[in-house]
Amino acid sequence: MTRILMVCLGNICRSPLAHGILESKLNSLDYFVDSAGTASYHIGKKPDKRSMEVAFNAGIDITTQQARAFITSDFDDFDYIFAMDESNYHDIMRLARNQEDAKKVKLFLDANKTRFDKNVPDPYYGDISDFEYVFDLINETADLIIRGL
Repeated sequence: MTRILMVCLGNICRSPLAHGILESKLNSLDYFVDSAGTASYHIGKKPDKRSMEVAFNAGIDITTQQARAFITSDFDDFDYIFAMDESNYHDIMRLARNQEDAKKVKLFLDANKTRFDKNVPDPYYGDISDFEYVFDLINETADLIIRGL
């Protein structure tokens, strides 16, 4: 089974969306998808209500997800680790114990060659339209990532 981890800052906006979108597109017998945050602000909380709303509107239920922090053992437990932005990427890489760990970490938008800016914008301080934009961006890029698995 291939194990994939999506990581953003607080694990309530971007990575839960990426988790839910990717999970909805992959066979659960062959793939396990999870998400985490590089900060521990929201541990144990559900995704942001706006993330849940835009996912629900697309037929994806992320309401059972709970925020958790990225931990070093995630390098052992996952085959691919996708960071939502460069800050998250650097935070994860600081925890890498060796080259094997580091090889697992990628920027999520590196898979999307049409995007010059490789940072998925954080919609937290925005409105629902920001969450819809992030959903569409993640959804488009998830298809590209799946082709590369």
